[in-house]
Amino acid sequence: MKNQTALVLAGGAFGTSIAFVLSHNFERVIILVRSEEIYKEINSGENTTYLPGQKLPSTIKAALSWDEVDKIKQGEVRLIISGLPMSAIDDFCAKNKKQLEGYFEKKIPMISLAKGIDHETLKLPDELFRTHFEKYNNFLMYLSGPSFAKEILDKQITIVSLAGNCRDTLICGCEMLGTDFFKAMPTTDVKGVLLGGALKNVIAIAGGIMEGLGGNHNTRAALITRGITEMLRFGKHFGARPETFYGPSGMGDLILTTTGELSRNKSFGIEIAKGRKAEDIIKSSKSVVEGYRTTKAAFLLAEEKGIRARIFAGLYAVLYQNSDPKEVIQGLMSLPPKFDDEI
Repeated sequence: MKNQTALVLAGGAFGTSIAFVLSHNFERVIILVRSEEIYKEINSGENTTYLPGQKLPSTIKAALSWDEVDKIKQGEVRLIISGLPMSAIDDFCAKNKKQLEGYFEKKIPMISLAKGIDHETLKLPDELFRTHFEKYNNFLMYLSGPSFAKEILDKQITIVSLAGNCRDTLICGCEMLGTDFFKAMPTTDVKGVLLGGALKNVIAIAGGIMEGLGGNHNTRAALITRGITEMLRFGKHFGARPETFYGPSGMGDLILTTTGELSRNKSFGIEIAKGRKAEDIIKSSKSVVEGYRTTKAAFLLAEEKGIRARIFAGLYAVLYQNSDPKEVIQGLMSLPPKFDDEI
């Protein structure tokens, strides 16, 4: 027996792909969007802007307002998915606080798909949401893991992590997301899942640069293994569990984004290796390159907290200080050796 209605906030590629997953378990999935163009596309059966050629079932509908959500829903909304990028969370929550609190009061859970660290406040997604909804923290969950949107719509087997504070809410969320091709694994290590999801995008950009400069399998393996070591140092500062970084939201996502041809962050890095400026690439891209701003945030966080993160510092120099990537790589290779537990 299917659930009634699921609501997805924002119509990007990943949010749309999760809407597709939910269409297998819900009678109606509504995607709340701002763009009239995307609104028309989704209601025509395809999110052409972000997922061209990927057909959507008729049970997925777009809405432009909360009133329209109420008009087209079937039964009651039982789950909310936030597909909002990091840069939009604060503004959306402030402007729509009343509507969202109305759902939380009914004990409707929300799952955030955001990956990153806010480059101004250095906050993770859970801190941004808790600023507005501390009272409803047990209804907030965070999803991360190796999951290209296109492959989800192709029904490729996908396993992700779902993190939150309430075990009962987590099990409920995993069940509502579960299909024969998509599975969410519950964990209470919120910081570990969010850090893995954010930091791997930075390593993926570095991987794209190194590939663009001619690096091959040895180079990629070196970057992945050293990258996960630096990610673990961030995790230690936040009290995250080390094993989380070897799961879907850590090593799984890191491998995918540094090797997969569909990775926006890796593609961004390849363009940097060609000599293009980061700002120019960002301006010409329809999709969000999460790792660009996260690089700055992670660098500032490492500086503030005394976290040894040489790869992150090197990439910051390339993206924000116009350093030559070849010189940065050579500088990293010439550093004196240290044990991993040394500051």
